[in-house]
Amino acid sequence: MKSGIITIFTLCFSVAVMARKEEELYYSKTQPANLKEEKVTRVGFYLHDILSGKNSSAVRIAHDNLTRDANSPVGFGSLFVMDDPLTLGPEIHSKEIGNGRGMYVSASKEMSKFTIVMYADLTFTTGKFNGSSISIFSRNPVAEEAGEREIAIVGGRGKFRMARGFVKIKTHHIDMKTGDAILRYDATVYHY
Repeated sequence: MKSGIITIFTLCFSVAVMARKEEELYYSKTQPANLKEEKVTRVGFYLHDILSGKNSSAVRIAHDNLTRDANSPVGFGSLFVMDDPLTLGPEIHSKEIGNGRGMYVSASKEMSKFTIVMYADLTFTTGKFNGSSISIFSRNPVAEEAGEREIAIVGGRGKFRMARGFVKIKTHHIDMKTGDAILRYDATVYHY
C-alpha cells in the first residue's frame, strides 16, 4: 500500500514539474528591455524588378482568369515572387549590394491607378550592413510615377534588428509593356 501511495505521489509531482517546464517554454518573466539608444540610418540604392527575358528577377506565379488583361504584364489580381538585385547605381551592371526577396500583388483594377501591395526582405550582402536586412510590407502606388511614394519598414535583421521607418521610392525607369522597372529606394531606418 505504501509503495502505491509513493508511486501516485511521484507521478503527481512529475506531472506538476513537467507542466511548469512547459509553461516556462511558453513565456518568460517580463523584464525591462534595457535597449541602447535608438539610432537612425539612411541607406539609398536601386532595385531592379525585371519581368521580361530569360533572366527575369520577378515572375508571375498566379493570376485571376476573370480579371486578367492579356495586354498587361501586371494585371489586377496577379501575384509575383521577386528576387531583385539591389545596386548602388541605376545601371544593372552597377555594384550589387544585396537583393530584395519577397512578393507583391497587383491590387488595382485601373492601370492609370496601378498599385501593388508588397512584402520584401531587402538584404545587404556587402559593406557595413552585410548580413543585415530591412523588411517592408506596404501599399505601393506605382502609378504615382512623377513623385515619390512611401512604404513602411516593419522590421529587420542583424544591425537593423527591431527596425521601423519608411522608404521613399522614386521610379527611375519603367517599361509599361514588359513591366520592367528600376526604382530608387531611399530608406530611413530607426533601429537599436
